[in-house]
Amino acid sequence: MRKKLFWRNMLLGGLVLALGLAAGCGNSASGDLKIGMVYELTGNTATYGTSAANGAKLAFKEINAAGGVLGKQIQIVTADNKGEPSESTNAMTKVITQDKVVAVTGFTVSSCGIAGSSVAEGSKIPFVAAATVNPKVTVDGNTGKVKNYTFRACFIDSFQGAVGAQFALNSLKAKKVSILTDSSSDYSKGLTQIFKDSFTKNGGQIVGEEAYLQKDQDFKPVLTKLKSQNPDVLYIPGYYEDVGKIIKQARELGMNMPILGSDAWDSPKLAEIGGPQALNNTYFTNFYSIEDRNPVSNAFVEAYKKEYGQVPDSMAAMGYDAARLLVDAIKRANSTDAAKITKALAETKDFASVSGPMSLNDTHDAVRGVVIVEMKDGKQVYKETIKP
Repeated sequence: MRKKLFWRNMLLGGLVLALGLAAGCGNSASGDLKIGMVYELTGNTATYGTSAANGAKLAFKEINAAGGVLGKQIQIVTADNKGEPSESTNAMTKVITQDKVVAVTGFTVSSCGIAGSSVAEGSKIPFVAAATVNPKVTVDGNTGKVKNYTFRACFIDSFQGAVGAQFALNSLKAKKVSILTDSSSDYSKGLTQIFKDSFTKNGGQIVGEEAYLQKDQDFKPVLTKLKSQNPDVLYIPGYYEDVGKIIKQARELGMNMPILGSDAWDSPKLAEIGGPQALNNTYFTNFYSIEDRNPVSNAFVEAYKKEYGQVPDSMAAMGYDAARLLVDAIKRANSTDAAKITKALAETKDFASVSGPMSLNDTHDAVRGVVIVEMKDGKQVYKETIKP
């Protein structure tokens, strides 16, 4: 009897150990594959993170419906980084060390993505960022070395800023530009520098620069200075909450020139804050437009509308792409081993993104086109796509 109990206990112990090891490798007790999803679900940039998270959830749902990955269903482990770098570190640490995910996707704010990537690198866990455009997300700012485990589904600021300058010169026929920069944002300051370098290199002139801080309310003093410089175009690489107020006040001052911005303008709240009429004759560079048609985009738009009852924005598209890109690499690696997944990610070529074929370059950044969006009566209208 004692022998039977001994062997039964040994078998039970072995089963518990096996389940524990499976959980430690990113598999739940049910055999599901755990993938972390960390986004800005609360805070000032929650509209970005919520849209991107919705896109990612749709992608994972479609993948599970098609049979999952490696014979397993994906179990999403969600965490909120609250739009703060410190919270991003905490959220990434939780999903990696406590929830034992095999990989992570997420992030739409660069400073948060940089913080999150530090945890991924230290933990040696594959991480695919959705819409973080600062080069320091994938390249170490101190050493200049490409990070081993961090990748992204979006283009980077160096390309976006140069495209913005190209559009100002060629399409808006601008010779003189003034710039208004969010001095509290690395994102805004980085785009400003890239835009300036590209615009002046190609014959344009920067006639003035002013700065503001996030959460400022009265922009008229700096706008009055910019107006006196008589620019052909005003460039504002800032976040939608501030940009909406700035544009509204600029128009009230009689500044009727074209105003150009960047992907952080992309929010339904921009028109609510600035007003539909004030936003006429404004443009911004972006990741995606539903009017830029292709089979993957068309299917995504229909599925998103069915799932959420609304049209997807660019952040939803980037969350969708980032999730699919990560799972595509896991499938090609045919493994949950981190080294094999990162190798597969680095080898990504002609991935079918919502904006067409996309590859990852030597710095783990996406090579994809930049969409120019025009605001007309409060609505986004696709203008053109500028390819790399």
